[in-house]
Amino acid sequence: MIELRHLKTLVALRETGSLVEAANRLYLTQSALSHQLKDLEDRMECTLFVRKTRPPRFTSAGRRLLTLADEVLPMVRSAERDISRLAGGEAGRLHICIECHSCFQWLIPAIDRYRSHWPEVELDLTGGFNFEPLPALARADLDLVITSDPVQMPDIRYLPLFRYEALLAVGKQHHLAMKSCIDPGDLQRETLITYPVNRNRLDIFTGFLDPAGVEPDAIRTAELTPMMVQLVASGRGVACLPNWALTEYLENETIVAVKLGEAGLWSTLYAAIRDEQVEAPFMEDFIATSVETCFNNLTGIRHVTTEAAATR
Repeated sequence: MIELRHLKTLVALRETGSLVEAANRLYLTQSALSHQLKDLEDRMECTLFVRKTRPPRFTSAGRRLLTLADEVLPMVRSAERDISRLAGGEAGRLHICIECHSCFQWLIPAIDRYRSHWPEVELDLTGGFNFEPLPALARADLDLVITSDPVQMPDIRYLPLFRYEALLAVGKQHHLAMKSCIDPGDLQRETLITYPVNRNRLDIFTGFLDPAGVEPDAIRTAELTPMMVQLVASGRGVACLPNWALTEYLENETIVAVKLGEAGLWSTLYAAIRDEQVEAPFMEDFIATSVETCFNNLTGIRHVTTEAAATR
C-alpha cells in the first residue's frame, strides 16, 4: 500500500538529487530514508530508481509514482488548508517585516501564492531598515519578522526557513577574483558596499570581519541589490550578498563571487513569530508556502537540519 510519506520521499529525492539532501529536507536520517525507500520497493515488488547514479535515475515505475505524487500531494495540501478554515482558522492578520533587502526576491512570489489560498487574511509588508522590528513583533504591532539574526526574547519563536551561503561579489578584473576563498585581512584595503542597515545585522561583520578584528578601508551603502552589483562590476568596491541573490549576475558573468573563508560563511534565515500564533493555521500555511516557494525558485540554499529546526 502506497502512503503519503512514500510520495513525499520520492519527490524530495527528485528535487534534491541526493539521498543525504532528501533526508535533510524530510528531517530524517539517511538510514531511515533508505529504509523507507526499500520498504516501498518491497511493497511494489520493483526497483524505483538506480542508486549508483547522481542524481538518481528513476525507473519507469518510479516515474509513474512521481506522476501520482504530483497529482495527489497538491490536493492533500489544499484539503488540509480547507479543513483548517473549517476548524476556525479562516480569519487573521499577517503584518510582515523583513530585515533583508534581498528577501523581496522570494517573498513577493510567496505572498502572491499565499493570497490565492487565504484571501481573507489581512496582509501587509514593510522593511525593517529604519526601526527595530523584533520589539514591534513582541508588542503585536507586527506578526512575522524575516531575519537572519535571532535575538532571544520572551514569547518569540524562530522558525528556520532555509540556510544560505554569503559570498563576496567582486569585479571580474578584481585581484581577489582569482582567490579560492577570502581571508578577513583581504578586505582591509577594500571598500565594502552594504545595505544601509546597522552593521550588527550584516553577516559580513558579525560572522567574518568582527571575530577577526578587521575593518574594511571604507564602507559605502546602496539601497538595492542591482545597484550594489553595478557598483561592484564597475570597480567601486566589493559586496557580501546571499548566494541565491547573485545567481542571475553570475550566469551573465557580470561579477565573480568568492567564498568567504575556507568553510564558507553560512547563515540561517528565520521567520520570527509570537508563541501564541505558532499553531494558527493561516500562519503555519504561510511558513510552509514560503519554504516551498524558496526551494522551487532559489538556487544554492539548503534545508535546515533537524538539530536546528526547533531554534527559539
